[in-house]
Amino acid sequence: MATSQTSSYGNPNPISALTGSTWFGYLARTILTFMFWASGLSKLIDFNAGVAEMAHFGLEPAVAFNIATIVTQLGGSILIILNRWTWLGAGALAVFTALTIPLVHHFWTMEEPFKTIEFYVVMEHITVIGALMVVAWKART
Repeated sequence: MATSQTSSYGNPNPISALTGSTWFGYLARTILTFMFWASGLSKLIDFNAGVAEMAHFGLEPAVAFNIATIVTQLGGSILIILNRWTWLGAGALAVFTALTIPLVHHFWTMEEPFKTIEFYVVMEHITVIGALMVVAWKART
């Protein structure tokens, strides 16, 4: 339920009303976690492809890594979307995202053009980690 928000001039503030609404929070948290829950669902629906992806990156036992990835991605997303134990969901997804950098996106070992492409992927991952930190921070207020 949205609270009535007004500007400093006493007029209704539609932006504050929008961003303060419950449905906007659910939508924002669902969109923020999209890359995680979509990946987790993909690995769950096509389990063998998820296992092959883990094996491709040298993560063995691949089945165990695929299961752990699914649990982390879906579990962390659910906690954030529902705004329950948000700090735990955000923390799990942030650590997961940080770990993909040395395990999968190690641009410093690559040749061009892959080096630059992976560098930008790492920059995006760092930005996502920051967004997850903001979610954990705002959830406690």
